[in-house]
Amino acid sequence: MRRYGKHTDEDDIRSRPNRKGNRPRTNIRPKHEDAAEGMVLTVDRGRLTCLVDDRIVTAMKARELGRKAAVVGDRVDIVGDLSGDKDTLARIVRIGERASVLRRTADDDDPFERVVVANADQLAIVTALADPEPRPRLIDRCLVAAFDGGLEPLLVLTKSDLAAPDELLEMYGALGVPHVVTTREEFVDGLAAERVREHLTGRTTAFVGHSGVGKTTLVNALVPEERRRSTGHVNAVTGRGRHTTTSALALPLASEEGGWVIDTPGVRSFGLHHVDPSRVIHAFPDLEPGTEGCPRACSHDEPDCALDAWVAEGHADPARLYSLRRLLATRERREGD
Repeated sequence: MRRYGKHTDEDDIRSRPNRKGNRPRTNIRPKHEDAAEGMVLTVDRGRLTCLVDDRIVTAMKARELGRKAAVVGDRVDIVGDLSGDKDTLARIVRIGERASVLRRTADDDDPFERVVVANADQLAIVTALADPEPRPRLIDRCLVAAFDGGLEPLLVLTKSDLAAPDELLEMYGALGVPHVVTTREEFVDGLAAERVREHLTGRTTAFVGHSGVGKTTLVNALVPEERRRSTGHVNAVTGRGRHTTTSALALPLASEEGGWVIDTPGVRSFGLHHVDPSRVIHAFPDLEPGTEGCPRACSHDEPDCALDAWVAEGHADPARLYSLRRLLATRERREGD
């Protein structure tokens, strides 16, 4: 049975409406030659705060980017309303190539990789020497993530008036990581911020550390015009601090040389599921030549590793080999171990 007559007209044919209203899919993507360049300052529930020239612009990710997400520090191309006026919304259409990436997973068994910060030059690892107690395994994990992601580490030790820093500094001395040691009094009079600032000017530095170590307080002192709420409270039972930062935030550093400070949420764990242990050796250029005699797929932490004999011959400091293997071992153990 024919549904239509012999001479049907297009206007006579009924078409079902598309309830979802989706546009036809196409491989053609708009070029957006008129897009402006910007930097992502923070991300909150799908809305991205970006700096475009000297204006703060709120934007959302364009549909054509698919699942690719922009993070704090990303250089992006933006179209739409770039006035920065209240209740305006622009659109991010491209995400630039990243020079460095700080990644972490929830734990070592979690395959889901989370990008915390992009395009940072340096990772400032903030830890208290007491109240709460330092966690060397967490520091090790942050160092591995920094080396793997292309960031230079900086160790910031706080509350040295409560405990001496000697043991911790000796532990990381062979790594050659620059460090700053501060007291609680120096936090109050601003001296701590000035000493840390010497390592930050002209660079983009991400700050990481577990809650209660003074990380956000230090950031507030470095960028006083952008105060962040900070309780500074440490739980007397667990020794852990309350989270005072809920999302990463990039803040401009006031100096002639410029620079950026990125405050990140306090971390309780730093998973390294995404890190290939074979890449950690690249952070030890003095040891890398000794790996030429290693067996194929050598982990550099096994009996037939060529580094043992190479270091024993005097080519490198044995403390450096110990540090390498300690960092490699962090991939196999928990932070609290």
